Amino acid sequence: MKKRHLLQSSLALAGLLTLGAAQAQTTPIKFQLDWRFEGPSALFLTPVAKGYFKDAKLDVTVDAGNGSGAAVTRVASGTYDLGFADLAALMEFHANNPDAPNKPVAIMVVYNNTPASVMALKKSGITKPADLSGKKLGAPVFDAGRRGFPIFQKANGISNVTWTAMDPPLRETMLARGDVDAITGFTFTSLLNLEARGVKAEDVVVLPYADNGVKLYGNVIIATPKILRENPAAVKAFLAAFAKGAKDVVTNPAASIEHVKARDGIINVELETRRLKLAIDTVINSADARAEGFGQLNPGRLALMASQVSDAYGTKTRVNPDAVWNGSFLPTKAELNILPAPAKAAPTKK
Repeated sequence: MKKRHLLQSSLALAGLLTLGAAQAQTTPIKFQLDWRFEGPSALFLTPVAKGYFKDAKLDVTVDAGNGSGAAVTRVASGTYDLGFADLAALMEFHANNPDAPNKPVAIMVVYNNTPASVMALKKSGITKPADLSGKKLGAPVFDAGRRGFPIFQKANGISNVTWTAMDPPLRETMLARGDVDAITGFTFTSLLNLEARGVKAEDVVVLPYADNGVKLYGNVIIATPKILRENPAAVKAFLAAFAKGAKDVVTNPAASIEHVKARDGIINVELETRRLKLAIDTVINSADARAEGFGQLNPGRLALMASQVSDAYGTKTRVNPDAVWNGSFLPTKAELNILPAPAKAAPTKK
């Protein structure tokens, strides 16, 4: 009896030691979003909810954010290991803080095109970029579209415009009531916000930067140099698990919104589903993304963006494209093959 008790105790202890060893092998990763829990955050909440990160021996926590600039700063400080931010904001940080000891690095492209666009009401008579000459535009001072507007302006030969600054919640309201002629913002944010203020989608003119000569990359996954140096295996595992989850999101956006609702119970499910689908169609599964491959980028396009951001943002030093990007942690091409082919047009009858 005593021997049996000792055996059971030994087995129990061995089980605890095994469990402890397994837990010890799990790497905790703190991830910072660029914005609130809205439709696009499903890209990161889905692999958490489905256990893809857990299967990769990662304990990932995803926190809401309040802007790309803040996400870059928090990863730079070491408060977060990884984050999601506009590539232009990362470039600006690099060029304005050349001596910073821990400059984050982009390791995967998610939004192949910037979601920024200029939006106006049809009744304004604005139908094309050139019509913005001499007009009054509005946006928060830190808005990515406003910061990058000089690039859009140069590409489209727009003469002087005047700017009105406001807090983000007032941007669409001011356009709707005619306080400004046009606004800049992310299409999938401002278009739906205008609808919420009683403006019909068909009454809005949308001039996407990507369709008007501005080929800036949008949001990327960024990493602190510390985790890249000390635990490259965890970074590779994170990106592979993320790609697996992203494929689920692109395949079934509606189902993925449930994972967002689990984090923020007061979201409007229908609205956020539309926001996610709009993001997928315009910046994730875009023609440029399919040409370059999900997660990847074109070095020549990156170099051009670095030069454009240096000029438009008036940075202290020039952006070095080689310093802001490291693609060596990307999953295999098979794992990155998540974008569905565009729907074929029905054949025309002769």
